[in-house]
Amino acid sequence: MNAALTIAGLKLSFYGVHVLRGVDFAVPEGSFTGLIGPNGAGKSTLFNAVSGLYRPDAGSVRLRDVETAGLPPEKLVAAGLVRSFQLARGFPKLSVFQHLMLYGAAQPGEHLLAGLFGSQRARQREAALAERAFGIARRLKLDHVLDNPVTALSGGQKKLVEIGRALMAEPTILLLDEPMAGVNPSLTEQIAEHLVALNRGGLTICLIEHDMGLIRRLCAPVIVMAEGRTLTQGSFEEVASDTRVQEAYLGRRH
Repeated sequence: MNAALTIAGLKLSFYGVHVLRGVDFAVPEGSFTGLIGPNGAGKSTLFNAVSGLYRPDAGSVRLRDVETAGLPPEKLVAAGLVRSFQLARGFPKLSVFQHLMLYGAAQPGEHLLAGLFGSQRARQREAALAERAFGIARRLKLDHVLDNPVTALSGGQKKLVEIGRALMAEPTILLLDEPMAGVNPSLTEQIAEHLVALNRGGLTICLIEHDMGLIRRLCAPVIVMAEGRTLTQGSFEEVASDTRVQEAYLGRRH
């Protein structure tokens, strides 16, 4: 199977502290890949480096056949790599619909002259983005809160908005950083169902998650990180039975 994302020898340090110590793994095209590991393993830092928020010190990140290490986030989003964050962020004064529209790709109205005077092309694109936003809201069951400010939403609904914003950017690979954290069980199940449907529709997903029940049910392959390195990967049963993984989670050095 071809790789949608390939990470090789990725290293990153902050003020002499080695956070990523040579991460190596690939996310297969079309897969629902799980990324797990104990707290402090470097998982979120890895997402930050892969998505352009941090520039790695060494190593390679390839989006399919294109080297992307060190590229800024906007270029990576344009190339199809989009990520979410652990904490759902937003603008308090904007509605759910406005949040979705804000993340729409290829908006000609962003240019100064088009923004000031408008153009037929800009209006057509705005209409297409609005239709996409409505469709995503219906898919994620957010259509009944489209006019609500994000501050009025529950924690789970905010996570759904975060996923919806990512989908507005038309990703081909989606990196999700604990999208179910702090969400009640019913909404957790709803989010999981949405993600499975998106993956079955062809979207490659790489998910950081601490709920091993969800990882076991949703993800293949499963990649384990510990102490800034890739420890092992395989099926959930394979990694769960690996003594190195058990020792890493118990806090003993492997």
